[in-house]
Amino acid sequence: MAQIDVIGIRGGRTIDVDLPEVNKNVLHDVVTWQLASRRRGTASTKTRAQVGKTGKKMYSQKGTGNARHGDRSVPTFVGGGVAFGPKPRSYGYTLPRQVRQLGLGMALAARQGEGKLIAVDGFDLDGKTKGFIAWAAQNGLDGSEKVLLATDDDTARRAARNISWISVMPVAGVNVYDILRHDRLIIDAAALEVADDEAEGEASA
Repeated sequence: MAQIDVIGIRGGRTIDVDLPEVNKNVLHDVVTWQLASRRRGTASTKTRAQVGKTGKKMYSQKGTGNARHGDRSVPTFVGGGVAFGPKPRSYGYTLPRQVRQLGLGMALAARQGEGKLIAVDGFDLDGKTKGFIAWAAQNGLDGSEKVLLATDDDTARRAARNISWISVMPVAGVNVYDILRHDRLIIDAAALEVADDEAEGEASA
């Protein structure tokens, strides 16, 4: 059970969150699944039937002193078709929901174990960038680390979106890959409390 201090205008308390032990293999599986799903898979080549070449035989089969050939669309010629080339496809695959949830919990546990998870209950910002920079400085953030801000507070997101070292997203968009590629995570305390309640409900079911 991890104890996380909550800051903010409604902070000043500690919440207990049941986070799993970090397993790098699970994190690797989830990140690989995420990146595979993001691949566009639009690479495409033409077969010999699709290139703009005539299908006429190049020259007589015998008597020219040259090697035997058919038409110019074969892969052996420049401008011909490609043998076994890539075609548009999806690289995505299915990963069990339990594994995805476990990976997210482990990513949170990794940041919590490093002391780089900040839970906030009320930012009290006016939507101005300089206001968020001042808030960040008060909480030990100076721009030397990449920060992921996951909040449903529209004012806080608007205030932070123009800061180069901060990535902004709603809580629903939080994922393992983005957590791990940032040095710190700032997240709504309510999201952690809801996630913990759901985990307890599933455990008791």
